[in-house]
Amino acid sequence: MDRPRLIFVYRADSGLFNTLSDMAHKLFSPQTYECRLCELTHGVFTMHRQFRDFLSELDAEVEYLHRDQFKESFPEQDIELPAILLRRGSELEPLLGAEAIQSLTSLSDLESKLRAVIN
Repeated sequence: MDRPRLIFVYRADSGLFNTLSDMAHKLFSPQTYECRLCELTHGVFTMHRQFRDFLSELDAEVEYLHRDQFKESFPEQDIELPAILLRRGSELEPLLGAEAIQSLTSLSDLESKLRAVIN
């Protein structure tokens, strides 16, 4: 049986310019940054080690998509971002939506929610 796949969809677009713009936004105006999922899982430059370690312990494949990549890969999906989805075969199921992610207070809180919905 295939392992489930977690898909983290960030509310930011891909590409060098967008990445640099996001970094600057996080540095100079973090209170107005639009992607709570990115705030929780990443520092200014890279993914938090705590989160990387957490993901490596899960019995799931992990995929990361930016908003534009998600829309290209799943044009039929109309969900508010950011979101964390679970894919089993061809089925795509929302695990944590934008509202749930926005309410998270810390990376540990995110990890606890993911453990609860995966197990």
